[in-house]
Amino acid sequence: MPSWVGAAGTFVPSLILAYWFLRLRCRRLGHPFGPQVVRLGAPFGPRARFWVIFIMVATAIVSTGVGLLIVAISNHSYAVYVGILVPGSLWFSRIPPQRDLAMLPRTLSSLLTLPFSRLYDRMGDDRQYWLDTRTEAASVKPPYLSDAVEYYHYQVAGRLRDEQARAHLDCWWSSIMHKISVWRLLDLGADLARVQAHLEMHPSTQDTRKYNVNDPERLARRLETEALNELTLFLSLLYRLGYHKLLVYPFRLGAHRPYPRPCDPVASDL
Repeated sequence: MPSWVGAAGTFVPSLILAYWFLRLRCRRLGHPFGPQVVRLGAPFGPRARFWVIFIMVATAIVSTGVGLLIVAISNHSYAVYVGILVPGSLWFSRIPPQRDLAMLPRTLSSLLTLPFSRLYDRMGDDRQYWLDTRTEAASVKPPYLSDAVEYYHYQVAGRLRDEQARAHLDCWWSSIMHKISVWRLLDLGADLARVQAHLEMHPSTQDTRKYNVNDPERLARRLETEALNELTLFLSLLYRLGYHKLLVYPFRLGAHRPYPRPCDPVASDL
């Protein structure tokens, strides 16, 4: 068998396996052969894709090189396929590196783990941009917070199989809807006794020392801030669960703004 055929037969499967192991490792889904693996959407956003491709190609090249080296030593042409085992190191290796320990001093090991560190940084940037886009759109007006969580909850609630995740989402959804309903009462100038009664209807606002109706303006700001924080937690869980393609609510021109250009500071690797 020609050596280039074996090299190609190692390189292409190594690319596929490298992506698979990298995807499982980065999303922390558990052992790839265990029962906890679930199907998610693509976890790598626009900023992370360069480093994903770099790691995949580098791993495939190393896999091919290892296979050809084994062929040269053993004189068995089929030994080239042993290189396909190399991508498994993406699962068993320590990713990401502990930056304070692995990056200082600059050793060969730290340089080898640098692409993984950059990949995790860019994944964090993609996640933060996804969250910021949706929370900024919903924070324009307090009523948008309840409308947004209602929309996102409706989109995913019927598809969730993880009962614990569903319980967390339901809890935040219920709390946000309630707090914005109290905010609406305050905005309409409702009687304080009615506001107090409404606060006591939900466990998240039953603490009278924290939610004092004697200062309506401060209470309204607290309710709005807490609703926004809970929406952020709600969206963070959705992102971890793989719902990366949810539209930005409210729907308006400019809500789906493109990612910053590579020259923008937020998109750089600095």
